[in-house]
Amino acid sequence: MTGKSKGRHTFAFDGGEILTTIGATFFVSYLYNRYVDATHHNWDAIATKSSRISNISRSTHYHRYWLERVSSMNEANLNKNTLGLSGSQVIEMAKAVLDRMK
Repeated sequence: MTGKSKGRHTFAFDGGEILTTIGATFFVSYLYNRYVDATHHNWDAIATKSSRISNISRSTHYHRYWLERVSSMNEANLNKNTLGLSGSQVIEMAKAVLDRMK
């Protein structure tokens, strides 16, 4: 579910442009570290982590919604991440974060 904006494919849902900038897998990995498992550090290897974290901090009103959307995303698309996580892992992590946020 993506749209095209400014020459890139963006998620076509509320806040999708922001989540595209952050990266869905980075977003889930970072929140998983904060809410579920402090020893999880896959997100930490990304050179642009500071700007991504800044975007995460400014978009807290979308977090629960984005996690729900990621939980229902296509595993094959999520497999394309550079964090070393499988699509199924990302989905399970998103669900675990949602459970902790409730």
